[in-house]
Amino acid sequence: MIKLKDVNFIRDNVKSHHEWMQNSLPMIASENITSPLAREMLATDFGHRYAEGDPGERYYEGCQYLDKVELRTQKLAKEIFNAPKSDVRPISGVMANMAAVFALTEPGDKVLALNVSDGAHISHSKHSVVGMHGLEVKEIPYNQNKLNINKEELKEKIKQEKPKLVILGASVFPFPHPVKEAAEAAEDLDTRILYDAAHVLGLIAGNKFQDPLSEGADVVTGSTHKTLPGPQGGITLHKEELDESIREKVFPAIHSNHHLNNLAALGITLAETKEFGNEYATQIVKNAKKLANELAKNNIDVLGNGEEYTRSHQILLDVSKEGGGAKIAQKMEDSNIIANKNLLPWDEENNTHQPSGIRLGVQELTRIGMKESEMKKVAEIISDIIKSNKSINKIKKEVKALKKDFNKIHYCYDGSMDAYQYPKLR
Repeated sequence: MIKLKDVNFIRDNVKSHHEWMQNSLPMIASENITSPLAREMLATDFGHRYAEGDPGERYYEGCQYLDKVELRTQKLAKEIFNAPKSDVRPISGVMANMAAVFALTEPGDKVLALNVSDGAHISHSKHSVVGMHGLEVKEIPYNQNKLNINKEELKEKIKQEKPKLVILGASVFPFPHPVKEAAEAAEDLDTRILYDAAHVLGLIAGNKFQDPLSEGADVVTGSTHKTLPGPQGGITLHKEELDESIREKVFPAIHSNHHLNNLAALGITLAETKEFGNEYATQIVKNAKKLANELAKNNIDVLGNGEEYTRSHQILLDVSKEGGGAKIAQKMEDSNIIANKNLLPWDEENNTHQPSGIRLGVQELTRIGMKESEMKKVAEIISDIIKSNKSINKIKKEVKALKKDFNKIHYCYDGSMDAYQYPKLR
């Protein structure tokens, strides 16, 4: 029907996307898929409602059931992350960062953060939250050969600069950051430690990465849809004395309403994480290590710290000799492997469109049941793409053949639903 032309255009493209994902290997390190029970929450009436303010103190009526869900989700977050306080209202990781940064600093304050080329998220930089708040940014010393922060130089810089805030955590995050060392250096200063756990939140929940709160971080922020396989959203986990100031920044300073269907889906995800989080995180790290080792065996330039390639879900490749990150990422997409081009530490910060690297993540492949044996095959396919050993069409067939047995969701209560099933309602 002509009246449904636009509707059909949109639906057809979304259906095509679902079919593409079903036959592809999604390896963007910042993505994941929700469980069937979490998806059920996303389609509920919660998504139509407003709940401004705190549970029990709303500015709108009709929130009695919303309040119960939000309080239970807060409780789950505090239990899983051993956090004194949590705020589950931020609608993204950037919003969580904004709330924390605004609560802990004033315009003109000094902040230490990584350079974007060294892996910092854009919100840690002058181009986003930190710059928008008028903060003076000083660069955290980074060891390119170790893919990590230089501990001793960081301690010295904290003592020298006396910043109001030190931001740890990153978007390129293969190894734990020196939280203990930063906290020790800041102990006698008016300096707070913020740890952006967006990428590794699920690994922390599964006890397979560092525990930043116990190591001395004042605030942990994160997005809820990377290694934590929840809906798009954000979270803060923080000390008791910071609760009022952070909550006031979440609402009313930054948000009006938060996304209540996403909140319910996050609650389901956290409940499933209590049950399956350790098993899931353990397999993620095993898969990442296996994939990195197999790629290296195939003479792909895998970056690491000299002893190992990764302790997280991420693998970083230098493909500058093969034409650069943009070229290889496009070849991978053409072959139905979805990954992103990425800056490497020696790239110029403004060279985002033609960087040297590729960043891979294994959290979604793990979520659909792949293990070490599949990582060996994935490494073979990626190596063939990088080296142009086979035609694109032949590689696409190999990807489809590998993927056909891995289209169910694992590490959740109900894994019967196809992972990339289109949710047809009519």
